[in-house]
Amino acid sequence: MLPIHIGAQESNAIKDSIENITKRVYNYKNTGEYEKALTTIEKGLQIAGSTDNVESIVDFYNLYARLNIDYNKPVDPQIYLTESREVLNLYKYSDGKALTAILEAYIKALQQKEKEAETLIEEALANVNYKDKSLLNTVSFYQGLIYNELKQYDKAKSIFQKMIPPDHQYEKEYLYAASQLVLAKIYATEENYESSQILLDNAMRIAARHEFPKVMLDINLLKHDIANKKEDYHRALLYYKKADSIKATYFNPNIIKKQNEAAYTNEAQFLNNVIARMSQDEIEQQQKVNISKLTSVLSSALLIIISLLTISLYRNNQIKFKTNDLLLKKNKELQIAKEEAERAMKAKEEFLSTVSHELRTPLYAVTGLTHLLLDEDPKESQKEHLKSLKFSGEYLLDFINDILQINKIDANKLMADKIVFDLRKTLEDVAFSLRQTAKENKNTIVLNIDKEIPLKLIGDPLKLSQILINLVGNALKFTENGKVTIQLKSLGSTENKHKIHFEVNDEGIGISEDMQQNIFESFSQGSVQINRKYGGTGLGLTIVKSLLSLFNSKIAVKSEIGMGSSFYFDLEFDVPDASEIIDDSTEVIEKEVLKNLRILVVEDNKINQVITKKMLAKEGVNCDVADNGYEAIELTKKNEYDLILMDIHMPGISGLKATEEIRKFNKDIPIIALTALTLDESTEDFFSSGCNDIITKPFKPDAFYKIIGSAIKKSESSPA
Repeated sequence: MLPIHIGAQESNAIKDSIENITKRVYNYKNTGEYEKALTTIEKGLQIAGSTDNVESIVDFYNLYARLNIDYNKPVDPQIYLTESREVLNLYKYSDGKALTAILEAYIKALQQKEKEAETLIEEALANVNYKDKSLLNTVSFYQGLIYNELKQYDKAKSIFQKMIPPDHQYEKEYLYAASQLVLAKIYATEENYESSQILLDNAMRIAARHEFPKVMLDINLLKHDIANKKEDYHRALLYYKKADSIKATYFNPNIIKKQNEAAYTNEAQFLNNVIARMSQDEIEQQQKVNISKLTSVLSSALLIIISLLTISLYRNNQIKFKTNDLLLKKNKELQIAKEEAERAMKAKEEFLSTVSHELRTPLYAVTGLTHLLLDEDPKESQKEHLKSLKFSGEYLLDFINDILQINKIDANKLMADKIVFDLRKTLEDVAFSLRQTAKENKNTIVLNIDKEIPLKLIGDPLKLSQILINLVGNALKFTENGKVTIQLKSLGSTENKHKIHFEVNDEGIGISEDMQQNIFESFSQGSVQINRKYGGTGLGLTIVKSLLSLFNSKIAVKSEIGMGSSFYFDLEFDVPDASEIIDDSTEVIEKEVLKNLRILVVEDNKINQVITKKMLAKEGVNCDVADNGYEAIELTKKNEYDLILMDIHMPGISGLKATEEIRKFNKDIPIIALTALTLDESTEDFFSSGCNDIITKPFKPDAFYKIIGSAIKKSESSPA
């Protein structure tokens, strides 16, 4: 095929078109729309072929193979990979070669040809670009599948644990859900049903939210098998019915028949195109022979021209050598600057990690002691202050987490959560936490919520609280003897989404037009006089702006001097299905299960020891305390405990290492990990060490008791 020369602008348009097509293919593939994925790949191949975009051609061949492998179609995916090999023999494209090789290895693994699969894995890893996270995670995903098919479960687990959470340009969520599903299958094979269930629940949340039918089907089938093995036949029947419903919707006989017909048609057309191209190549070869004869006649004339050009090239080369020397110097300077920036970033991360730990330790004392004071029958006049202190302490903990990670927003590392929450309760909590601040300036806080807005939504209530607390706090600070209104107006809804307009209005001093231009910049409060009179860091609106960027939203302001201010933004939320809304009453664990338990608290901080022990003693729990991991191991050998609360970061050996040692002689006792650090590492690290659950310090008492109660109940119901 001869290259087609196109302009730069047209080339960019085609590149965008191919990228959009590729994105749609992944979406169709993962959401169960096989035929749409097939026709979209065909369209992409036509565009790539018309512009001689060799890399995209190879990518689409590999997508053909992946699509038919994932859907287990009766056509041979190897025909697409063979054609990919033909192109790769003529053009160097390492990324395409890596993906082709790993897909061929997976086919060999399905045929239980272990040696051939291992050889192809080596070829894939030799060509993979480790800086391309999308390619690296795809290759790792199939490598894990290969070892799983070959029953090399330890290798498969190691690969999936390293790649979670995955990073991919088009199917990050799909790889995350699918990887956790395969890990769950491996744990189920090892009869580690508890870890398997945790992974399945995580995978189901993602698969249901993004509508990955094949993943949802396999999850319910695996849950059915686990329930059967645990003789929980009621749940087994429930999961079987869910799986059957998914089959009926996405994989019924009529749909499978249409997909197979489309697969056969595509295979035939693909082979016809290959034959046609081979014929065209023969014609082109004959044309080349004729052209070579003409070339020999012209070669003599060209030799004369080349001789004249040689002198000119020599002079140009001298100039190039000097230019290259200059470029080498500049590149070296850039490399040094890059290394310095990386060292600075590493130092910054270490600093933030240390600050996080140091802030959490006193916060643990604040929240824990506040809880204990509330339970010791304080005066009525003190209860309101203690409740505000409790809420503010818990909010401050979460606020510190995001402040310490605010630098991740620009690097796209801080992500918004998606959980079901009660919108009215979130707003009431914001108003309650600022009630004392409002009283100081004789202000009132008013909530005005449009009746058309559903109260149960899917979103990130913590970050929404942070946004509103900053805006309402600012409004209260600059208002006296007035009213601050939080107003929510519905902007309409679709089948599963609802858009809401938020406004925070005050009757304060107002903001001039000049000040409005830079009020959202860091440390900006409009003027030195305002800063001296009202105080504050000037970071509140900057944080609001950064947090809203996570939701693809922007903050805006309307204000006049002396007429108050109005800050407003729009947010779109998912609306949960009835099945996603959890009845709070089902989450309550009776505290009676805690009475007369004997628990070992492993904690190196003396204040934390006292608070944790008092909180447990208040519920009738008997506690022993170990100052470090070595002491915890010895006490567990000597005594019988109902449960162990294990601090993770301690001098000597870590809590994870101590847990591994305890599991060597006691596999049944529930062990709950306590950590004062943000869980940047995978939770799989905790579970693989032998922990049953995780509590992040400082914790909310109700959640603390609930997790302990759940662990005890699971332990009692597990077979001896």
